[in-house]
Amino acid sequence: MDIIDEDSSTELDASLTSKALRLFKLLAARPRGDGSAEYSSSTELMDSGSTRSHDAIVQFLRDEPDVPLWVQEHQTGWSVLHFAVLQEDAELVKLFIEYGAIWNLVDACGYTAGDVALSLNNEECYRLIRDAGIRSEDRNEVGEDDDGHENALILRAEDATPAGSNEAFLQAKLTFTVDDDGQELCLVDASESTQIGVMMGWERPIMEVTVRLLHQDNDEPDFRVLNCGFGLGIIDSLFESWSSGPPALHVIIEPHPDVLAYMKTKGWYTKPNVKILEGKWQDFIDSDEILGVGGFDAIYTDVFSESYKDLYEFFERVPELLRGPTSTFSFFNGLGATS
Repeated sequence: MDIIDEDSSTELDASLTSKALRLFKLLAARPRGDGSAEYSSSTELMDSGSTRSHDAIVQFLRDEPDVPLWVQEHQTGWSVLHFAVLQEDAELVKLFIEYGAIWNLVDACGYTAGDVALSLNNEECYRLIRDAGIRSEDRNEVGEDDDGHENALILRAEDATPAGSNEAFLQAKLTFTVDDDGQELCLVDASESTQIGVMMGWERPIMEVTVRLLHQDNDEPDFRVLNCGFGLGIIDSLFESWSSGPPALHVIIEPHPDVLAYMKTKGWYTKPNVKILEGKWQDFIDSDEILGVGGFDAIYTDVFSESYKDLYEFFERVPELLRGPTSTFSFFNGLGATS
């Protein structure tokens, strides 16, 4: 069985490589003659039954606490966390995270352990990984010691690409297209050779339910909507086509110049009930254009390439922006434990 380090430029020493191999074999692999690994079904993964293998792995971690949990199997790119989720062993998932497994490592197909948990509909494993991601983001934003004092040194892996930097995203080129299946796509150039999805057509069913729930307790003619982040305009189009009529006031905050140009081609600037604010939500949150409205009946946000800190800051402002007790708020959680 072959393994690779998360950073291919870093070679593990022989001792750590041996430990990592032993752990992977305890988890899943049946070695083949060519030295790679053959994986069996989830019911056959454990060498000698789930209880025995589980106990063996727990004991192994206690005996070898320095085993590198960030390494990945060579062919699949799976980490120990992926294998633990496939076995639907929540206790093992929690233990790996406690011992330093990286919650958002992606495999050869671009899937995280959180994606695997979702595919298995395993809420417990998914929540463990999601919560690890939230804790990681919180630690990235503010470093504190055990007494609650802020540390001067904060270790943080900076992502300067459009996927992790809002500044880079706003400067990157966007492409609006349709794939072979007829699905609408909004893509950003993450590098010279790679594009990633900003918004995709598969999100429509989610947003259909969202709009229905946002309208659930309030369907009055003077309905007011605030949406941050236009993307493909899916949720905004759903608000406009609501059965009882479009909102009396529909405010859209959008900062990306390519999206704004796309909105112009689609006629959004000429809709009489729509007010478009060109910029980030932070630019307008304290302005008369928002506060002077008198409150919104529905607020929605789905911005790209912002952190949990940004999302939390928006959450803190929501109460003062809502119109009354029947007003509603929702958001698209693009920061879950997925890739």
